[in-house]
Amino acid sequence: MNRINVVTTETANSEQKALLDAIQSQLGMVPNFLKVFANSPAALRAFLGLHGIANDGSLDPQTRERIAVAVAQQNACEYCLSAHTAIGHKAGLSHDEISENRAGNSRDAKAAAALKFARSLVDNGGDVTTAELGELRHAGYDDAEIVEIITHVGMNILTNLIGKASRVAIDFPRIALKQAA
Repeated sequence: MNRINVVTTETANSEQKALLDAIQSQLGMVPNFLKVFANSPAALRAFLGLHGIANDGSLDPQTRERIAVAVAQQNACEYCLSAHTAIGHKAGLSHDEISENRAGNSRDAKAAAALKFARSLVDNGGDVTTAELGELRHAGYDDAEIVEIITHVGMNILTNLIGKASRVAIDFPRIALKQAA
């Protein structure tokens, strides 16, 4: 049950409707979490701007989705886990790879380093060690890519917070969270 209003094209004011229509034309749908964001057109514009800029970076779509899956599982956001599992499959990630990503791992060594770092960012509130940064650089990431990883983690934390606080209905194939052992 939604705890924050879900703005629809029928209930939207003109500013909200213009944003939702733009999302619809670009994605072919408006995911429910963006309908929650639409309560504040300023917040929705900020998110869309950050999302667009972050996706223009040098991290490949698979790595971005791996990070999103890992962070969603880590933060126990079923909405985001479901959404990014579907998006990850569209980006070419296999079921087995996504399962690894949910645990903070990857079959790709470079991506595994990014996920380890991403999980450490979440666990430590960004207070990572010099050694962790060194491991990331050793795996082949430069400072621009490190900043992009941090940006994607932050962006995904934001969407996890929206998903969890609102308890928005999942409009992707539902993926259940794995419980900690």
